[in-house]
Amino acid sequence: MNRRKFNIIASLSSFGILKANAHKIPLNIAHQYNLNYAPHLGMFKTLAGNNPIDQLNFMADQGFRSFEDNDMRLRSVKLQEMMSNTMHQRNLKMGVFVAHDIAWKRPNLASGNIDEQNAFLNEIKESIKVAKRLNAKWMTVVPGLKDFSKNIEFQTVNVINTLKKACDILEPHGLVMVLEPLNFKSHPGLFLTESPQANTICKAVGSSSCKILFDIYHQQIQEGNLIPNIESCWDEIAYFQIGDNPGRNEPYSGEINYKNIFKYIYDKGFKGILGMEHGNSLDGKEGELKVIEAYQMADDFV
Repeated sequence: MNRRKFNIIASLSSFGILKANAHKIPLNIAHQYNLNYAPHLGMFKTLAGNNPIDQLNFMADQGFRSFEDNDMRLRSVKLQEMMSNTMHQRNLKMGVFVAHDIAWKRPNLASGNIDEQNAFLNEIKESIKVAKRLNAKWMTVVPGLKDFSKNIEFQTVNVINTLKKACDILEPHGLVMVLEPLNFKSHPGLFLTESPQANTICKAVGSSSCKILFDIYHQQIQEGNLIPNIESCWDEIAYFQIGDNPGRNEPYSGEINYKNIFKYIYDKGFKGILGMEHGNSLDGKEGELKVIEAYQMADDFV
């Protein structure tokens, strides 16, 4: 670790500084990250304030080069445009937003129901407008609950057929839906839970507009074996999300060896975005500084 990095991390880690002199932390120094990590709104609200524009500027000031927002589709057009202008000015890239109303309590894509399919495809069409507004490329898709009245193989065919139709909509625009498997503990009963399953579906759809969002937090709970599974799915992974387990907070708050995982992803030549889709393990300024410290430490692998 070089001396400049050590001094910044040491100052961030000092309990006394965090308690008494947090306003003196050298947060005006933009850190140079090896990978492209993307915070979200609210992650730095104590240090940056509640205004989304101020939060984007704070992220850029810290050296982050991207930003993600699950709820972007639901925000006003005016705010989307303001955020887009700020991201353009600060050279921040837009990460994922959720492309549709996720069916947490009913089967939709797995069911084969035409009305459910059409509703999903219409939301994909509307999300293209959001993506264009934000100069975004990736949008998250979650196929909803299993249909327990149908064999899993029939459900898989229903999902694949619907995603093929979505790709016909997305491909002319160069946009990509990323399928996110979610863990059984937090989201019981969902159709898509594991990376091999997502890999199979993407191979069957066969489109550059259908890829995997590999959420490291979810897959640690669901299947473990993280690096080998990332390797096996590598050709279909377009986006990563981060969260330690247990707790779904920043690196070093749980059991996952993020330094090794980040080094592996970097050594593979990944040029995309890794979304910081997690909470802060501590409240207030101390917790927000701890997030920055954690990423500087985990990213120090070169």
